[in-house]
Amino acid sequence: MNFRLAHLSDAHIGPIPRPNLAELLGKRVTGYVNWLYKRGAQHDMGVLARIVADIKAHAPDHVVMTGDIVNIGLPAEIAIAKDWLASLGGPDDLSFTPGNHDAYVASVTDLVHDVFAPWTSGETVGAGFPYLRRRGGVALIGLDTGVPTAPFVASGRLGEGQRAALAALLDRTKAEGLARVVCLHHPPHVGGARLLRGLEDAAEFEAVIARHGAELILHGHNHKPSLHRLAGPDATAPVVGVASASARPGGHNPGAAYNLYDISRKDDVLRILLRRRGLNEDGEIVELESVEL
Repeated sequence: MNFRLAHLSDAHIGPIPRPNLAELLGKRVTGYVNWLYKRGAQHDMGVLARIVADIKAHAPDHVVMTGDIVNIGLPAEIAIAKDWLASLGGPDDLSFTPGNHDAYVASVTDLVHDVFAPWTSGETVGAGFPYLRRRGGVALIGLDTGVPTAPFVASGRLGEGQRAALAALLDRTKAEGLARVVCLHHPPHVGGARLLRGLEDAAEFEAVIARHGAELILHGHNHKPSLHRLAGPDATAPVVGVASASARPGGHNPGAAYNLYDISRKDDVLRILLRRRGLNEDGEIVELESVEL
């Protein structure tokens, strides 16, 4: 089995369409001001286009986008983001998981789920998360950590239902001999993000992995590369974070990047090679790192 998986996150598609006054009620007003005076200068759609072109040049078998595709959850933003996601890959070739910016206010959570449903539809009975998508010896399991929060809070949550369903999917796909790749937006380990920005039930997620295991866990949210390991019943599970796919170079966070995973199995030995590709100091897209996980 040889499978190439590309992972990008936190596209923050912009610029934000001009909202009306009614749309700025509540949390959106602080987010819009933040975009105008800070975030908008940090994200470059030209850079994002170059990242996407590099992904396509490496011909992955599948692409995973782990959320924060929009900024303040405007319906007009969501429509633009859907067109962008479709240009990145069709539903058979790309999987999506929502982030906190995609659940910015409660009124658009259902809209996000409906609009992006083609990229989150799985093989499990019924709709919703977690989803399971089998691709070439790999089990892609997508989780939804995006929940509406108060202003200046960017935390996420899975909830007992998702965690129980995840445990069952991990057991089922392990029995099938699949390489299990868990995808979600927030870093799923304790201490994985700053106060008010982390996964509220990270300890419970860690307990699921400790009992059931996983071969790879992918997340975004922090806008920087990271590697952590969670204990599993047989081996540790690598937890890999990725930079924002649209970040301008020279900012507070690292410049735009994405991750490529070459997943192979020979004689029952699983091998995962991570290659991080993104902007160097000269603004060129190059291989920044190569790690055997």
